[in-house]
Amino acid sequence: LSLTGYIQACRGLMISAVCLGFFGAVFGLVGMKCTKVGGSDQTKAKIACLAGLMFILSGLCSMTSCSLYANRITSEFFDPSFVAQKYELGAALFIGWAGASLCIIGGIIFCFSIAENSNSARRGYAYNGATSVMSSRTKVHNSVPDKTPPKHFDKNAYV
Repeated sequence: LSLTGYIQACRGLMISAVCLGFFGAVFGLVGMKCTKVGGSDQTKAKIACLAGLMFILSGLCSMTSCSLYANRITSEFFDPSFVAQKYELGAALFIGWAGASLCIIGGIIFCFSIAENSNSARRGYAYNGATSVMSSRTKVHNSVPDKTPPKHFDKNAYV
């Protein structure tokens, strides 16, 4: 607790980003069409939109934290009156910005999945059944032609 205020703020924002991302992932799994948990398609679409909002909030918290820390580093680096050790922007900040951007983009995609579900109605396809084909083995060879098809089919009748 002896850290400066901006580092504690960055830590709090990153912890909230991780928690929001975890709950967004859980809601995202429940809201997908391929899972059986979550109810009807309309309910799943609302849960997926909630997951998208959580991902967007997670990305914004992470982006704010990285930007706040980077702003402090650059302001101290270019301040000529600052005499303590100066830091530069490192790879962790760039990875944080990239991860936050991906969270925001993924959340937007989740939110747009609800628009696809509500506007387009699903078209059903009718199944007419398979047509049966008689092979040369199943034909009845009598002297008197019989108009009725044979009662049994072997495996070649379905090929």
